[in-house]
Amino acid sequence: MSVTQPWLPYRQMQTAPIPMMAVRTEGVRIYLRDGRTLIDGIGSWWSACHGYNHPHIRQAVQEQLEFMPHIMLGGLVHEPVVRLTDRLARLLPGELNHVFYSESGSVAIEIAMKMAVQYWKNKGISGRTRFMSFRDGYHGDTFAAMSVCDPVDGMHRLFKDVLADQIIVDLPRDEKSLSALENIISTHASELAGVIVEPLVQAAAGMKFHEPEVLAAISDITRRHDLLLILDEIATGFGRTGKLFACEHAAVEPDIITLSKALTGGTMPLAATVATGHVYEAFLSDEYEKALMHGPTFCGNPLACAAANASLDLFETEPRLMQATMIESQLEEGLAVCRGYPGVTDVRVKGAIGVVQFLHRPDINYLREQFISQGVWIRPFGDVVYLTPALNIDSDDLQQLINAVNHVVKGAAS
Repeated sequence: MSVTQPWLPYRQMQTAPIPMMAVRTEGVRIYLRDGRTLIDGIGSWWSACHGYNHPHIRQAVQEQLEFMPHIMLGGLVHEPVVRLTDRLARLLPGELNHVFYSESGSVAIEIAMKMAVQYWKNKGISGRTRFMSFRDGYHGDTFAAMSVCDPVDGMHRLFKDVLADQIIVDLPRDEKSLSALENIISTHASELAGVIVEPLVQAAAGMKFHEPEVLAAISDITRRHDLLLILDEIATGFGRTGKLFACEHAAVEPDIITLSKALTGGTMPLAATVATGHVYEAFLSDEYEKALMHGPTFCGNPLACAAANASLDLFETEPRLMQATMIESQLEEGLAVCRGYPGVTDVRVKGAIGVVQFLHRPDINYLREQFISQGVWIRPFGDVVYLTPALNIDSDDLQQLINAVNHVVKGAAS
């Protein structure tokens, strides 16, 4: 009897290989039904920052499940969400202390954009409904989020004619391009609700990096023109770049920040859109219509909040940021050999992110199968092979991942 398969993400179901069946995870390993074991090099899309099945997170979720798996936040709160909110406010830079919860990164972006537009409306300022974002950016797959993704090289080109018309420019890299950016912002400031950027790493665009000085300069420009700065830390938050939040490298304090992925250690769906006091205060009024009209059913789910609190415990009690720095050193040394392979145009490392970029897009399905044959789970996309392992991966397992990248990339380049 045939079994109907799920419709899988980012996959041409007609031509893609039949997916493998995972039956168990533990630490950095994925166990397959056919008996094979794979070392996970990408942390389930960068979310499993403590590896899989960490006993502390598992225990917290089990205990929460015993007495309250879910309760609506409409008119009620619960201890895990109150505790998590306070902890995030204390950890985030500046005055980011008003947390709105949802279940996914894309929705967190939608909420951030909605907040920004309504902020201006609530202040009695009309016309500020557009956003500036940057080429090579990716912010999610829902409609508002798609509108601020790269419209040419991104994955949402098909929807170009139905998305909101945003202002999307090159990410500045020097004084000349920063001056050009400021001129564009000056021209459009009266129609812009805000500027949205992934700090330091444009992740799903191919792990493209920029320097902290660039982020700081963008922040300065938004301040000069009275725009809201939205930082998308869905991929970079919680230690991935070597600091708890990537914006800390540049000492930048945004007006709104979005978090997800590693927020729960990759255990449960949860996202947060966090605003500063001056944004939040624009929603306080005797007029009901000025409230933020948004309310996901599983907003602030207790199970997810319990997992997130347990994940934050681990950042306090285990040396995650130091481990990210150690991963960075090992990736820099181990992947350097790829620079000598024909067809490789760049090798770059930032925190616990290692990237090998090809000059031309390789056969992705071939590379993926080769990695599986090496006993590792690495999913190249576009023109890059990348590693974003669990922050607590041991050096031997990380070396196996590095060796697999060197072996497969060398074979593809020859």
